[in-house]
Amino acid sequence: MTPDAGHNRTLHLGYMYWSNGTHPAGWRLPQAVHDRGFDARYITELARLAEAGKFDFFFFGDRLATGPEYQFTNTSVLARIEPFTAAGYIATSTSRIGIVVTANPTYYEPFNLARLTASLDHVSGGRASWNIVTGADGRAADNYTRPEHGDATARYNRADEFVDVVRRLWDSWEDDAFIRNAETGEFVDGDKIHPLNHRGETFQIRGPLNVARPPQGHPVVLHAGTSDRSRDLGAREADVLFAAAATIDQGKEYAEDIRRRAVEFGRDPSEIAILPGLTPLVARTRQNARELYDRLNALIVLDEDVQFGGRSPSDWRADSFATPREAQGQGLRNLGALSQRVGVDLTGLDLEAPVDAPLVERFNSLGRTLVGAAGARTGRVVGGDSPLTVRDLLYAHIVGGHVVVGDPDDIADYIQTWFEAGASDGFNIQSAFLTEQLETFVELVVPELQRRGLFRTDYEGRTLREHLGLERPVNRWAPAGTTTGGR
Repeated sequence: MTPDAGHNRTLHLGYMYWSNGTHPAGWRLPQAVHDRGFDARYITELARLAEAGKFDFFFFGDRLATGPEYQFTNTSVLARIEPFTAAGYIATSTSRIGIVVTANPTYYEPFNLARLTASLDHVSGGRASWNIVTGADGRAADNYTRPEHGDATARYNRADEFVDVVRRLWDSWEDDAFIRNAETGEFVDGDKIHPLNHRGETFQIRGPLNVARPPQGHPVVLHAGTSDRSRDLGAREADVLFAAAATIDQGKEYAEDIRRRAVEFGRDPSEIAILPGLTPLVARTRQNARELYDRLNALIVLDEDVQFGGRSPSDWRADSFATPREAQGQGLRNLGALSQRVGVDLTGLDLEAPVDAPLVERFNSLGRTLVGAAGARTGRVVGGDSPLTVRDLLYAHIVGGHVVVGDPDDIADYIQTWFEAGASDGFNIQSAFLTEQLETFVELVVPELQRRGLFRTDYEGRTLREHLGLERPVNRWAPAGTTTGGR
């Protein structure tokens, strides 16, 4: 899916399910649905809506630890439905859309994961996908009788061996292993069922898997991450990469790096789709979208001490800002935290004070990027008749991630620009709140992308691999010269 593929290149859209949306206060909006995150019928309605929009897949994330602090940053991860259970349910009520489940190799066993994903692929008729994460929350170890979470190197070493074993387990039954000869009594050809006898650094697995080879051969593999080890894992193993780039330049750098690594691993880089996460806040008019953004932000609970967050002023004098997005909750919703991010002391300013050009000239690169994001979302500009304010910057600091605000043309323009620049192969779409935002995207943005000839008007086939333009992998045990096998 390289940029030079010309008109043959295909835009891909996934939909990532957040039960309450991605905006930290989205659930508080009067029209928002915020109490059906464990209602399987409602989740199915969302999946069907995404399927009507011809999305490639419906994505279930996961997290293996929680705490009350998430109520101020992301209520969708405070408590969430287990992905395999939900995926199995919606698989029987949808027919074309892919279904992504997240599973962490640190806390699964390869045999169980191979069995779950292969079974989901059978239940869904070849629409399953596994999102590989290694987990950044060390508290998960306390929920799994583990002495420690392990550092990144240990987790990725485990993940590398884990993925290799899972792929071999998926292949442990050849496609034509089942004979089912009633006359002779032969049900299977034992020569086409292959044990692993794996003895690795972490796992010892005899095999074979006790599930027939998945309809897709191998379910589609996703991965997200930006570290060097993560990029290697993605370039070597993933069919889809869930990237975190927030600018076109970042997207192009990431895509070029992944494609280079893929070639080094002997892969065709066009076999990898790079889909950054994107929260489009869309309304019928640009002004309505900006007003909606302002209404959402007005519901954000700022720190009671909006200057320093109850901390000493000296705590905010660091020169760098490296706080993860989800940490921008209580204690970081203040002018001290904003000052640390932009590199200039703003704690003496009123929230409604306009941001002028001399002030912005003193900002660091992160601060100038924040000014650009706040201006693009609100339409307010530095030094304009409708000036950008300190409050606008604080809200942009809190509402992190990849957010674009506008009408259907604005959103389609944004997606097209990234796609044609080679910064992405599409996007993993997220909603600021539900259900209205998904409905609006499907009703207004998808038809505009289709009108421009960028997005499908119908699915390419029945399986997720077919949607993504991927071949069904040949079983490693198949005779030489075999191409693809049937189900």
